[in-house]
Amino acid sequence: MRITEIGAGTIGVSWTVLLAAAGHDVVVTDPRPDLADVVETGVARFGSPDLLDRVVCEPDLATAVAGADVVQEQGPEDLAVKRGIWATVAAHAPARALLLSSTSGILPSDIAAELPDDAAARLLVAHPFNPPHVLPLVELVAGQRTGRDAVGRAAAFLRGAGKEPVEIHKEVYGFVGNRLQSALFREAVSLVRDGVVSPAELDRVVTGALGPRWATGGPFLSFHLGGGDGGLRHLLEHLGPGMARRWAELGTPALDADTVEAISSATEDTYGPSREGLTTARDRAETAVLAARDDILEQS
Repeated sequence: MRITEIGAGTIGVSWTVLLAAAGHDVVVTDPRPDLADVVETGVARFGSPDLLDRVVCEPDLATAVAGADVVQEQGPEDLAVKRGIWATVAAHAPARALLLSSTSGILPSDIAAELPDDAAARLLVAHPFNPPHVLPLVELVAGQRTGRDAVGRAAAFLRGAGKEPVEIHKEVYGFVGNRLQSALFREAVSLVRDGVVSPAELDRVVTGALGPRWATGGPFLSFHLGGGDGGLRHLLEHLGPGMARRWAELGTPALDADTVEAISSATEDTYGPSREGLTTARDRAETAVLAARDDILEQS
């Protein structure tokens, strides 16, 4: 298949590596003057230079989407910009091209609002988690005019590339993963800001307890198992009042200048300003965790 990736940032290049490794021909489009250098460097960093044999760079969007079977958009998180991109795509891509946005929160119905029905029927959100070539899950979110055929095609396409698509049944801003992340991070910011714990200590709480548990079961299964023979129902009947009290006491910090400065400085003091080595280590660790998870699931 011929895939067009719109945007040569981290997400776009990561998708490029994943899809080229899966045997697809990939066209990367971005108006930046250093497009070829950015793609070459990113592909070598995330994958192998050999994958560049399947990758073409084309700065002109209309030219890049001509002949595409699938178009994936990683443009700025700006509704007006996305609508402009998709208007061009709709005018120049083949009539059966699958149209996927990697937006992290904008609703597909809003993105497709100004598109003709035939294009809107093929457009949906396929939200990956960073980086897509490492983390397998993709949230599929259909808009009000998205056809069921497009959802099925998107799921099949992503599974063929080794991804784990999950369909979200209602359009909500931020979808599911980012809403969960936001809820946890809001309390993390509150705890650090109030001096309850440092960033490093909070990270240890997550990586030493919540992270491994949720990697193998998720919140609902974990609490269901935590309830013993009575499962989740028993847990909520006995521990629900305490949980409700904690809900009522959760922090609601404002991300004002003082809070941003405080938590950013504390994090930089702990981990340093450079992310290069940390990012590489994170990717290796996440790959190992996923491999262990898959091995356990195969044996169960």
